[in-house]
Amino acid sequence: MTRHLLVPMDDSEPARGALKYALSTFPDAEVTVVHAVDDLEAGYGGGPTTDAASDGEPPALAVARSIADEYGRSIETAVVRGTPAAAILESAADADVDGIVMGSQGRSGVSRMLLGSVAEAVARQSSIPVTIVP
Repeated sequence: MTRHLLVPMDDSEPARGALKYALSTFPDAEVTVVHAVDDLEAGYGGGPTTDAASDGEPPALAVARSIADEYGRSIETAVVRGTPAAAILESAADADVDGIVMGSQGRSGVSRMLLGSVAEAVARQSSIPVTIVP
C-alpha cells in the first residue's frame, strides 16, 4: 500500500500529468510536490521555472496547488536546490516516501541532450519505485 508519494514539479505538461495521475490513482496517499531549482542552470538562463510568483512561490507549485484543489486533495510542497535528479532523490529519502511519480520529460531540445533526462536519472538511481508518466 502506497502511503506517501513524491511528485517533482516543473512547468511542463508531463509534470502536471504526473501529479494528476498520482492524485487520482492513489487517493489515500499523502502527496509531497517538490520543485527543484538548479542554481547553476538558473545562473545561465534557467528560465521561467526559477521565477517566483508574486507571493514568493514558484509558478510550478502554484499550478500544483491548483491541480490538487481540482481533485479535492491537499498536498505538501517544497522547493529544493541542487541538480534536479539529486535534489529529487534526496527529497525522497528525507521525506521517507514509498514512491516517486514524475513526468517523462521537463527539459527539451539542447538542454535535454546536454544534461540528460532527469526522469531517467531518478529511475536509475532510486531505491524506491519510480512511475514515469508520459
